[in-house]
Amino acid sequence: MAGKNFWQGRQVLVTGADGFIGSWVAKGLLEQGAQVRTIVRQPGLACSMDALGIREKLDVKPGDITDYKAVETAFNGVDSCFHLAAQAFVEQANRNPLPTFESNIKGTWNILEAARKGAGVERVIVASSDKAYGVQKKLPYTEDSPLLGRFPYDASKACADVLAQGYATSYGLPVSITRNANTFGGADLNLSRIVPGVIKWVLHNEVPVIRSDGKPKRDYVYVKDIANAYLLLGENLHRREVRGNAFNFGSGKPVSVLELFTRIIRLCGKKVKPHILNEARNEIPAQWLSNRKAKKVLGWKPRYSLDQGLRETIDWYKAYYRL
Repeated sequence: MAGKNFWQGRQVLVTGADGFIGSWVAKGLLEQGAQVRTIVRQPGLACSMDALGIREKLDVKPGDITDYKAVETAFNGVDSCFHLAAQAFVEQANRNPLPTFESNIKGTWNILEAARKGAGVERVIVASSDKAYGVQKKLPYTEDSPLLGRFPYDASKACADVLAQGYATSYGLPVSITRNANTFGGADLNLSRIVPGVIKWVLHNEVPVIRSDGKPKRDYVYVKDIANAYLLLGENLHRREVRGNAFNFGSGKPVSVLELFTRIIRLCGKKVKPHILNEARNEIPAQWLSNRKAKKVLGWKPRYSLDQGLRETIDWYKAYYRL
């Protein structure tokens, strides 16, 4: 579990604090007494930091991570950075890959370069993804598995991952990398993702829709466990076995898309069969993570089971939709 005093008074930049996981990381830092800054391309839009009620507690700077000058300015006075800003929509990446490459690759090298040049930057955490591993013959993925991401989103995260490793090796930048499983929880306003989308459909008595054939297997982990993992990783970046290394954060317990739908429907207290479209393309058929390294090196493991996390998530959305 993340320490209670480590972040007190630290000056922290969280890119992507307007997004789902970034907002929870920012919330955790605020609760531990950190001064948190973020850089937001469209500050006026309602987003996850509003859903969590933390916007007024953050130092929100307008800017885009693809603009190096804006990133450099955001690093002024910062000692720690959690880089989570990204174009995270897989279908959008498939339709129009260039903006995804701009945000996820160029944005990452801007962050790394600004951190390298910034005075007093002690730690940088870069968000990669389990998607960076691509299709593997051997499962679960371990941190030694090659990065074989080939579809646009997957390739963009693999590139960002390698860039972070390169800055650690070439310049001694105090950086570490997260490779998360599919993360779910409250304040995810991207309803194209499975968990918030299905919850919305079911709570509003609509028929949930499965884009795939329902067979792909994924590793799902609750956002509170992931936010804790980020903070814990940041606290340990002084250690040789952490600096420059990547860590998997997941449950290690894959479930099929159809099984996940069925669990959510049951936990919502409803009886409905999902409509299977079988239209999804450029998706990996099976992926799940070994979290053995995170357990051994960091002492991290999920505290929430899938059902426990889903129950809390459903309760969050019931309150959000005032049901």
